[in-house]
Amino acid sequence: MTAAKPTQAKQQQQGGMSGIFPYIVIPILLLIAIAIFKFVLGNPANFADNDPTKDPLPGNFMGQMYKGGFMVPILITAFFTAIVFVIERFITLNQAKGTGNIDAFVRSVKGYLDRGDIDGAKAACNKQKGSVANVVLAGLEKYAEMEKVTGMEKDEKVIAIQKEVEEATTLELPMLERNLSILATIASIATLFGLLGTVIGMIRSFAALATAGAPDSTALATGISEALYNTALGIGTSAIAIVFYNFFTNRIDALTYRIDEAGYSLTQTFAAKGH
Repeated sequence: MTAAKPTQAKQQQQGGMSGIFPYIVIPILLLIAIAIFKFVLGNPANFADNDPTKDPLPGNFMGQMYKGGFMVPILITAFFTAIVFVIERFITLNQAKGTGNIDAFVRSVKGYLDRGDIDGAKAACNKQKGSVANVVLAGLEKYAEMEKVTGMEKDEKVIAIQKEVEEATTLELPMLERNLSILATIASIATLFGLLGTVIGMIRSFAALATAGAPDSTALATGISEALYNTALGIGTSAIAIVFYNFFTNRIDALTYRIDEAGYSLTQTFAAKGH
C-alpha cells in the first residue's frame, strides 16, 4: 500500500480537526451567551429596586436588552458564532494565500517555467507556501516525473500533469470553503430568530393592551423591548454574516483563479517544451 501524498495527508489531518471544531465552539458560545444574558444583562443593578422583574432604569441599555426575552441569548450566540468564524476564515485564507504576493508568485513561476528552471519554480513554491503553492508544487513534481518517463506520448504526459493539478486543487478547495456554510446558515436563521422574537414580543404587547381596565404598562414595555431588540440583533447578525460570506467567497474565487492560471501555464509549458 502506497503512502498518502503529503498534501493529501495534511488535508486529511486538517479535515478531521475542523470537523469537530464547530461542534465544540458553538455550545461554548451558547453557554457564554446565556451567562452574559443572566449575569450581565440581567444584573439587578440595571433595574428599578434592583429587581429584574421590574422596569429597567431609564436609559439602561443592558436592562432593556434583557427584557428582550429568551431569544436574546440565542441571537447573541449567533452573533458570537459569526464573529468567531469570520476570524477563523480570515486566518485560514491568509494562510492559504501564502507568504508573499500571490500575483508576483504566479508570474515568477511562469518565468521559471519559460526558462526551464523547474528547481527554481519548486523553490519559489516552498518559499511562498499556501494553497496555490501547494497545487503548483504538485504539478511541478509531476512535470519533472513526466520529463523522465519514456514510452508515453506527449499528449498523455500533458493529461497526466493536468490531472495531478486537478487532484491537488480538489484537496485544497475543502480547506478554503470549510465553515462557510456556517456563515451562510447564520445569515438565514439569524433573521428568522429575530423575526420570531419580534412576533413573540408583539403578542405580549397586544396581550397587555387587551387587559381589562388600564393597560399593563410594564408588560407593554417588555413586549415592545422584546420585539425591537430581537429584530435588531437578528438583522445585525444576518447582515454581518452575509457581508463576510460574500467577501470570503470572492477571495476563494480569486485564489481558485490563480490556481487555474498557474496550472494552465504548467501544462502549456510542457506541451511546448516537454518531451
